[in-house]
Amino acid sequence: MTAFLIQNMAPIMFGSLVVFLLLGYPVAFSLAANGLLFGLVGIELGLFRADFLQAMPERVFGVMNNETLLAVPFFTFMGLVLERSGMAEDLLDTIGQLFGRIRGGLGYAVVFVGALLAATTGVVAASVISMGLISLPIMMRYGYDRRVASGVIAASGTLAQIIPPSLVLIIMADQLGRSVGDMYEGAFLPGLMLAGLYALYIFVVSTFFPSAAPGLPPEAIGFKEENGRRGMTSLAILTLASAAFGYVVMSRSSTRGADFVVLTMFFAVVFAFAVAIVNAATARLFGFRFLSKIAQQATVVMVPPLFLIFLVLGTIFIGLATPTEGGAMGAVGAMALALFKRRLTFDLVRQAVRATAKLSAFAVFILIGARVFSLTFYGVSGHVWVEHLLTSLPGGEVGFLVFVNLLVFVLAFFLDYFELAFIIIPLLAPVADKLGIDLIWFGVILAVNMQTSFMHPPFGFALFFLRSVAPKFPYRDRVTGLETAPITTGQIYWGAVPFVIIQLIGVALVILFPQLVMHYKGTGATVDPKTIELKIDQPEAPPALDLR
Repeated sequence: MTAFLIQNMAPIMFGSLVVFLLLGYPVAFSLAANGLLFGLVGIELGLFRADFLQAMPERVFGVMNNETLLAVPFFTFMGLVLERSGMAEDLLDTIGQLFGRIRGGLGYAVVFVGALLAATTGVVAASVISMGLISLPIMMRYGYDRRVASGVIAASGTLAQIIPPSLVLIIMADQLGRSVGDMYEGAFLPGLMLAGLYALYIFVVSTFFPSAAPGLPPEAIGFKEENGRRGMTSLAILTLASAAFGYVVMSRSSTRGADFVVLTMFFAVVFAFAVAIVNAATARLFGFRFLSKIAQQATVVMVPPLFLIFLVLGTIFIGLATPTEGGAMGAVGAMALALFKRRLTFDLVRQAVRATAKLSAFAVFILIGARVFSLTFYGVSGHVWVEHLLTSLPGGEVGFLVFVNLLVFVLAFFLDYFELAFIIIPLLAPVADKLGIDLIWFGVILAVNMQTSFMHPPFGFALFFLRSVAPKFPYRDRVTGLETAPITTGQIYWGAVPFVIIQLIGVALVILFPQLVMHYKGTGATVDPKTIELKIDQPEAPPALDLR
């Protein structure tokens, strides 16, 4: 029996952790308890000496001393201040008006605003709850299929996990031992790709099932001109001019990849804001405006958060600021925007600080528990067991990626993204590195996959968040006055299924097209240092002196 325990201590330890988690014990304490319990067993069986555990205080102190993790509370605070200042409501109202007449327009608006909120809040709960409270009643009012409406709101809210400044990308980079800036840059295009796939789904649904995603009726459209027109031509011209300005400015630089996209958009936003200011000044001074009402409204509402997004991410991407510095700048900028909108109150700041402290403490406690668990797991040669198990898979690199993604997809039914990042990533990263897989690419693949943890029926957290704000009983609509049927839990679950499939398609695309991520390396040298061979010519011996 003793010999069996010694040979199989690693799988027994991992299996015990799974049992603890399935029983419902808190993740942080399950990790720490397993580490301490099997540490004592390992000492008793002679797998390692007692002084091996003396490394534990240093590992815990290493968590507290990790400056990278400071970005977590900064970006969390930034997102909560922006969310509580009413930014989501303003964006959804304005973007909904832009797309309203188009079939499926409200769906496109939810996806677009979901991507913007993801790049500002970085918190899934805030995005899903905000859009559920604001957009869901409107979509139900105008005849959207409840499965389509609930699915697109829940899925768009989960974009906060993959689009920078995502909190899970910070944790992922820390666990992989890679730069957060590289992780952000690598995940930028896959995040936009996923938002595009969501919009494509809305297009397909609205094309083949027009009654499931209708356009808004004319009476629901606001911001019209005096002649009754919507003024969309003015907005289109402003958008094209802004994009052209940003492209011309950036074309003079040598920047490429995600840096080029982000900085081009940044200069486009600056140009649009300058035009909006001039338009407002001429309207006040001379009674003349050259922008339509909808163009002015869209610019005023969208430019401030976009400016903050591109200011923070742009400085990180080009290396002017670390993620921690960018997060601090974003937190200050969020408070400045809230103050500018006259919505910054002491109560708002107090709520944001309290929520930030809770989430940060949650992440740190899990990380401490994971460090305790991993120390004992390494002591019983668990890393060797995992490496042998995964490197023996057929198919080499492809077989490893397929198996790992299937494993993460199944575990996502029971664990959330924080737990997956802290438990699974440290076990998989060394094997991926040994197989020659780029760890930034590997991390982004897993981040897209782990996003399904929010959408899995019946345990997806995004579905729980939406359920908490979706109407459970019939109610009377405040605009139409008609009695409206509620949304059932089954409709929320069925609405999530197509988006889980879309996310898996996204995983496959990132695997098939690595350049979606690998552009983060830029145009620098791609020489593998291991292949460098130094050749030093031996100097010729000096001629002998003739002493005769």
